[in-house]
Amino acid sequence: MAGPAKLRRDVGVIGLLYASLGSIIGSGWLFGALHAAVLAGPWSVFSWMIGAAAILLLAFVFAELATMFPNSGAMVHMTHVSHGDLAGRIWSWILFLAFVLVPPIEVTGVLTYTNNYLPGLIYPGTGLLTEVGMIWAVLLLAAVVLVNFMAVRWVLAINSVATWWKLVIPIATIFVLMAYSFHPANMAAQTASVPASGVFTAVATAGIVFSFLGFQQAISLAGETRNPSRYIPLALIGSVLVGMLIYVGLQVSFITALDPRDISGGWQHLHFTGMFGPLAAIAIGVGALWWAVVLYADAFVSPLGTAFIYVTASPRIIMAAGEMGSAPEYVVRLNRHGVPWVGLVVTYAVGVVFFFPFPSWQKLVSADSLIMVLAYAMAPVTLLHLRAVLPQTPRPFRLRAAGLLATVTFITSNWIIYWTGYEVVEWMLGAVLAYAVVYLSWYFIVRKPASELGWRQAWWVAPYLAGIWIVSYFGPASMGGQGRLGFFTGMWILAAFSLVILHLALKSGLSAPSAQACADRLKSLASSGADPAAGMEEAQTAS
Repeated sequence: MAGPAKLRRDVGVIGLLYASLGSIIGSGWLFGALHAAVLAGPWSVFSWMIGAAAILLLAFVFAELATMFPNSGAMVHMTHVSHGDLAGRIWSWILFLAFVLVPPIEVTGVLTYTNNYLPGLIYPGTGLLTEVGMIWAVLLLAAVVLVNFMAVRWVLAINSVATWWKLVIPIATIFVLMAYSFHPANMAAQTASVPASGVFTAVATAGIVFSFLGFQQAISLAGETRNPSRYIPLALIGSVLVGMLIYVGLQVSFITALDPRDISGGWQHLHFTGMFGPLAAIAIGVGALWWAVVLYADAFVSPLGTAFIYVTASPRIIMAAGEMGSAPEYVVRLNRHGVPWVGLVVTYAVGVVFFFPFPSWQKLVSADSLIMVLAYAMAPVTLLHLRAVLPQTPRPFRLRAAGLLATVTFITSNWIIYWTGYEVVEWMLGAVLAYAVVYLSWYFIVRKPASELGWRQAWWVAPYLAGIWIVSYFGPASMGGQGRLGFFTGMWILAAFSLVILHLALKSGLSAPSAQACADRLKSLASSGADPAAGMEEAQTAS
């Protein structure tokens, strides 16, 4: 189990597309239609479109960055090249939290559906895992991690088979529900019972953005593909578009299959028997018992397939952090199959911990949607800064109108964070603040002086996060805020604030020589397996 060693480049375009699409079609398709309908009623169709458009913007931004740095865990590397050591370490932590939360979410989704025919896993009426459910969650997560110790080509081969199943079942569900129960009038019923803000809050809290964010799996495996300049953009864009078509169809079929009496009290009071397994419950209610059996089987395959792929990607984030000096060097060690085994162990241990403070699918999804979007909000900043300081660096995929699209992407990302509500924003800031305190304490006690910290490139992060917290705190009471700001007023304030922060972030990035030095080390890593962290801090100090 010695390292360093090169990751094998066994992944083709189909493998990358399946990795992203297999993550998009996870537990979100089993629960998203219900939660989106409760929040936005028939308008939830537009929620899926808004979510897809927002994530597609991110996908285009990432398509350029990922092909510039085709290393596994590329998102960690990008931040170091753009904004140096301190910002890179903060975003390494954010990315790690974003990735490591997903497998527990998917495992919890499996157990939530399973509880409908094996009671005792979920507390009635709450969706929270029982003690028995917690034990099964820990064991199920362990099984997913163990399979990932195999070579990546076998991991992706297994996922490719599962992805075909995961695509066929949702598409078939659309037609089955419409064939057995079709009430088109539901698409115009009780629309006054949902606020206009529900269309947007559903994007962040109903599992919509959580589902689409699976697109980035192709980026995490960039170092293991033969032709990243061609394969990565195709996988990113294709997976989002296919996912949107499937999810919009599911939302329409879910709404039109409902008994009109179930929504007579308004969408926010929607209730029917078996709501913890909504699609299977609807199938049973309309007389398609045979299809409910298939859905219960898929409730095992689809979430575990997504958990499977995220457990594959999470160790590569840890590995990238180790390569950049943000984690101990031993985390880059690979086993004889070329798998970062230390990262797998850490992924499992931290994943188990998250079952305890967030023991339900809904709680985990809200937290992960926010932290994931915050992680990706760095991408437009990185793209614009590297366009300015490294204009001659080859870009196999070059985004057109990058200035406009990256700016819109940054604003949209911050809106999604705001839509999750104050309680989740408060949790996120607490997690980031805790890491910053621990890291800075360690740095000043046992490491180097402040001149080598990289604070000149990262100082804008503090007002950025504080500003989001303030707007959320004074936001609508329905979102956990103080009610001082209306929903759309808060959005416009946050848009203006985002422009200010973007300007400050671009002014604070690494200089051209320092950024080039970091980029050169990444190229060396991709070609030889060498550690690019050596000497980075010296280059950053010179900046």
